[in-house]
Amino acid sequence: MSTYRETIEFLYSQTPQFQQIGAAAYKPGLDTVTRLAEAFGDPHKGLRSIHVAGTNGKGSTAHSIAAVLQSAGYRVGLFTSPHLLDFRERIKVDGEMIPEEEVTAFVDRFRELSSSAGRRGRSLEPSFFELTTVMAFDWFARRGVDYAVIEVGLGGRLDSTNIITPLLSVITNISFDHTAQLGDTLPAIASEKAGIIKPGVPCVVGESAGDVRAVFEEKARMSGSQLLLADDIRPAGNPLRREEAIEADTPFGRVEYGLTGYCQERNLQTIVTALVELRRLGVEIPDGAVSAGLRDVVSLTGLSGRWMRVGDNPAVVCDTGHNEGGWRYLSRQLDAHRGPLVVVLGFVNDKDISHILPMVPSRAEIIYTRASVPRALPEKELAALGLEAGRQGVTAPTVMAAIEEARRKARELARDCGPEESPLIFVGGSTFVVADLLAINH
Repeated sequence: MSTYRETIEFLYSQTPQFQQIGAAAYKPGLDTVTRLAEAFGDPHKGLRSIHVAGTNGKGSTAHSIAAVLQSAGYRVGLFTSPHLLDFRERIKVDGEMIPEEEVTAFVDRFRELSSSAGRRGRSLEPSFFELTTVMAFDWFARRGVDYAVIEVGLGGRLDSTNIITPLLSVITNISFDHTAQLGDTLPAIASEKAGIIKPGVPCVVGESAGDVRAVFEEKARMSGSQLLLADDIRPAGNPLRREEAIEADTPFGRVEYGLTGYCQERNLQTIVTALVELRRLGVEIPDGAVSAGLRDVVSLTGLSGRWMRVGDNPAVVCDTGHNEGGWRYLSRQLDAHRGPLVVVLGFVNDKDISHILPMVPSRAEIIYTRASVPRALPEKELAALGLEAGRQGVTAPTVMAAIEEARRKARELARDCGPEESPLIFVGGSTFVVADLLAINH
């Protein structure tokens, strides 16, 4: 048997990983993952699942639905991506990561099956994500989960997770991201996301308008699927924002939502719409479970990186929002801070950031940095792009160096601040920058 370290090295080096190399790791199509799942006995076919896609908010939505189901007393599997600190974050049951020995045992089984299949001329050569997807299905099946909440990796139609037939499909929203793989218009991207809509399976759509709505309506009509548009239903009314929670009146009573990013008001509408539909489908979800799950989503599922406070004096907040749609909300939230603002930014080199950089508040002190992954955009190149966008800043070669400089700047700015205008350090731009920050604090 391999050690866990050897297993992780194998996963990262022998299977193409989008997190490290980007588009070159993307293997569209379901043939390979279907054959891989067959080799492991098709574990997904026995799962009662909820499938969650969307450009932004799908991670928050998936974690929140899982937290509510956990609070209702069910054993719940949760599959999400990417991870921030530990590969095992991707696969959880009731908030607990898959054990190291189970990851190792699965990969050892895969290598034996792959060797046998190769001798028969039917080699199995999955991508990192295909292998991880089947690992999740296998673990959930063996743990006997009552429900599995499955987050799409990229797109929907050709995503590895799309071999499941769920109880409910959820699509949070559509924005520009991964345009090389999904298309360069919103209707084209929506069409890929709509690929998770299955015949006769109801689908909740969080945000839709114009041509995008038409795409979902047509796909649902062709599939004979009920379409529930959270924009129209608005089951959470007009949420009230407080610093530590969002409050809203819902069909389950008044709830407090433990995620406080500006985008979460929209996500809450999607989540509540999905929970109402799950209850209609026969899933027993007491009002108290909704209240507890939404309030305690972070502690129940281990969700991190969503407008997450990681330091005080000065305050440090991070967020994994990394595309134009996410930054529409982040920009507003940063602008709302009354005191000085220091922003630490880094991006990957295959991301179109031309629309993101101008969203950074012009009054912010910006430190451009580089995450510790091969895809990271060099900080000096990023600073040059920032200057072109009218967002001049300094550079730091690592996230740790950037944080040290940000703290120095914040302390300097604090000398001229009143008690109501304390500095804020924001860290983001890329999931990998947030991961490096959390590794520093770990």
